[in-house]
Amino acid sequence: QVRLVESGGGSVQAGGSLRLSCAASGYTDCMAWFRQAPGKEREGVAVIDSRGRTRYADSAKGRFTISQHNAKNTVYLQMNSLTPEDTAMYYCASRGGWYCTAAFEVYDYNNWGQGTQVTVSS
Repeated sequence: QVRLVESGGGSVQAGGSLRLSCAASGYTDCMAWFRQAPGKEREGVAVIDSRGRTRYADSAKGRFTISQHNAKNTVYLQMNSLTPEDTAMYYCASRGGWYCTAAFEVYDYNNWGQGTQVTVSS
């Protein structure tokens, strides 16, 4: 199974930016970012397929950008205009197959990274 390793989390003030990275040990068709805040369910943030097609959660649209470096099997999540509501553990996930942009639920993915913490202070 492909191993996923996230990095780039940290603490930032509201209005700031962070870029998360997810390095995969091999190729996957679909890669996604999820997040889980304390006491809340894990939710999809953004997904990208091998052709660069993307989908975003409403909360991420206009602020976050998912991108990939295919040669490095790495996916990024650029997060701008962060608010305290973005505070969460961010997880990278992957799966094979088609229709990646339709795969936006936790149960759509069978491979997860260990997570990286993002904390936004007001």
